[in-house]
Amino acid sequence: MKQLLTKGRMAAIIVTVILFIDQAIKIWVKTHMFRGEKIHITDWFYIYFTENPGMAFGMEIFNKLFLTSFRIIAAGLIIWYIWKICKKAKDKIPTGYIVCLSAILAGALGNIIDCVCYGAIFSESGYGFDKVASFVPIGEGYAPWFYGKVVDMFYFPLIETNWPSWMPFVGGEHFIFFSPIFNFADAAISCGIVALILFYSKYLSHEETKTDGNVQTD
Repeated sequence: MKQLLTKGRMAAIIVTVILFIDQAIKIWVKTHMFRGEKIHITDWFYIYFTENPGMAFGMEIFNKLFLTSFRIIAAGLIIWYIWKICKKAKDKIPTGYIVCLSAILAGALGNIIDCVCYGAIFSESGYGFDKVASFVPIGEGYAPWFYGKVVDMFYFPLIETNWPSWMPFVGGEHFIFFSPIFNFADAAISCGIVALILFYSKYLSHEETKTDGNVQTD
C-alpha cells in the first residue's frame, strides 16, 4: 500500500504539472493570438498558432468523435495500467518507467481537454487581429462538446531550403525539415514513448512474459 501511495502520488504530480503547463500555454495562445499568427523566437523556432481537429502534429485522419472517444479510452487504460503496476508492492518498478507513462498520460489528457471542452467554452479563432478568441458562456462556443479543435503552437523549421534543381521529381521545390506544428502535450507523449523504447524496452518485454510475479530491473 505504501508503494502504491508513493508511486501513485508521484504519477499524479507529474500529470498535474504537465497538464497545467500544457493548458496554460494553450489558453494564452488561444486568447492572445489569431489563427495563423507567428511569433518569431529564433530563425528555427516560432510560436505559430494553428488548430487541428485530428491527431497529434496536425494529422487529420479519423472521424472527430471516434478520435476523441479513442483518446478517452486510451487514457483510461493508461490510468488503469499505472495503478496496476504501482499496486505491486513486491515488484521493483523503475521510477523512470512511471515518469514516462505519466508523461504519456498527461499528454493524452491535455489533448482530450481541447477536444472535449474548447469548442464549448471558446469563441472561434479566425484570421486577423479582430478574430482572437475569448471565453464564452459554457455551451455557446464555436462547436459542440467533444468537437473542439486541438491548439498547436510550436514550430521548428530547422532547415528551410530548396531541393537542387537536378533532383528528379522534387528538383527546385521548397523543402522544410521538421514542418509539423505541435503542442506541449504532443511533446510529452513523444518524449515518453521514445524514452520507454530507449530505456525500458527490456522491462516492457519482461512485463509481457513474466509468470513468476518477479520483475527484473536494470
